[in-house]
Amino acid sequence: MRVLVTGGAGFIGSHLCERLLREGHDVICLDNFFTGSKRNISHLLDNSSFELVRHDVTQPILLEVDRIYNLACPASPIHYQYNPVKTTKTSVMGAINMLGIAKRVRARILQASTSEVYGDPQVHPQTEAYWGNVNTLGIRSCYDEGKRVAETLMMDYHRQNNVDVRIVRIFNTYGPKMAENDGRVVSNFILQALKGEDITVYGEGEQTRSFCFVSDLVEGLIRMMECPGFIGPVNLGNPAETTILEFAKKIIALTGSSSRIVYRPLPADDPRQRQPDISLAKKMLGWEPKVHVDEGLKQTIDYFSSRLNTA
Repeated sequence: MRVLVTGGAGFIGSHLCERLLREGHDVICLDNFFTGSKRNISHLLDNSSFELVRHDVTQPILLEVDRIYNLACPASPIHYQYNPVKTTKTSVMGAINMLGIAKRVRARILQASTSEVYGDPQVHPQTEAYWGNVNTLGIRSCYDEGKRVAETLMMDYHRQNNVDVRIVRIFNTYGPKMAENDGRVVSNFILQALKGEDITVYGEGEQTRSFCFVSDLVEGLIRMMECPGFIGPVNLGNPAETTILEFAKKIIALTGSSSRIVYRPLPADDPRQRQPDISLAKKMLGWEPKVHVDEGLKQTIDYFSSRLNTA
């Protein structure tokens, strides 16, 4: 098949491009390189089945494809809060433009939504039936609400125009190729530990997260795309929950670092709990994470260590 991956030079997108190429597809990687990196896909440029297009999804584009993975959007608070209006436009206009392609050429489109649609959840763990607890006026709203509108657009194009859509809600994902400056907890903790710097924990560190290794997430995306008749939404993430403080201590142990843990005030609207209920993914996709968090962290630590050694 001819597959379009928007945000294909990003962390998850680049892993997805590699997997699709291994499976024999022709891949168009579309990215404006705001948070994506050419380094992530440079090794693919000589592959005759791979095509790189520098483009912003907020602008229309005409392409002939069979499948669309719509991953384009900054996903870390540092990046999506840098230009919140552009973040919302990326989610909303990007979805409209990609849905326009899907409608015109009858392609199947998968929307990479997020666990952030649940906001600061009052239901734990979060199931797909939960409507969420989102602050529409907060500093995270540009991302949260943008993704919620993108889901709405997917369903409206499906109902109104019979577009073949899929919706996945991605929970915290980690692994090699994470951006070093994205401000997310895994990359922050690993880099601070490798450099021997203080590890910054916000609040008391009692807020919880669940971390899924990127290869497991990509497997879930592909299974969802090719699952006949199942629109979603479906949660993709690791249900193994940990507190941020426990996670910081794990990183220190795995890196053998002498870093100390320091505490800073909790950011506004930071979710207290985040854990996916993946019962639906197990039932409909036969999917659940396979990579243990310690193994995934070792691979991620090795990646960042090699980056620091070659810098």
